[in-house]
Amino acid sequence: MSGNRWRLGFLASHRGSNMQAIIAACHNGRINAEPALVISNNRDAMALQRAASAGVPAMHLAAGDFPDAQALDAAIAAALKDHDVGLVILAGYMKHLGPLTLAAFPNRVINIHPGLLPHYGGKGMYGSRVHAAVVAAGEKETGITVHLVDGEYDHGATLAVQRVAVLPGESAEELAVRMLPLEHELYVSTISAIVAGQISMPPTSSV
Repeated sequence: MSGNRWRLGFLASHRGSNMQAIIAACHNGRINAEPALVISNNRDAMALQRAASAGVPAMHLAAGDFPDAQALDAAIAAALKDHDVGLVILAGYMKHLGPLTLAAFPNRVINIHPGLLPHYGGKGMYGSRVHAAVVAAGEKETGITVHLVDGEYDHGATLAVQRVAVLPGESAEELAVRMLPLEHELYVSTISAIVAGQISMPPTSSV
């Protein structure tokens, strides 16, 4: 955080549509924060293009450029620190965040999950896979969860939840299309509340 204004760091692997919604909300004043850095493990990610269009510094940091996972983890943590990031936002980041980055930003890394955790969470459960599992199970309700990130997949404390009815006969693809704008809205409103002090965040000690 710089002064009284939060600086946001993003990690994204592909489209970065949630990231784009958050950046737009910062630029239009809905979120009183500054997008400070975008990191992607995918050199061709649309998220990097979106960052460039929005004038946000962006970096490609991937396993192939480092001797081991610890070195990559250290580089991610260092880049976020160098840009004075106060809140780290996972926006479709398809890699497990390492312990060095989590230790550098305790209780200050958040993620959005397209399901009602702890159901349909864990390793390998993301995006379309969650929607497909929900529909296959015949669930009448699903939802969206914004949560703190710790060392386990989809495990950290919940910050915000939105419940969403599954419509009769709705396919996983249709459900995904309908839920995406709801994800954008919940992520934006949650981050807005965090930076405004309306959501009480745990202290910056170990998760």
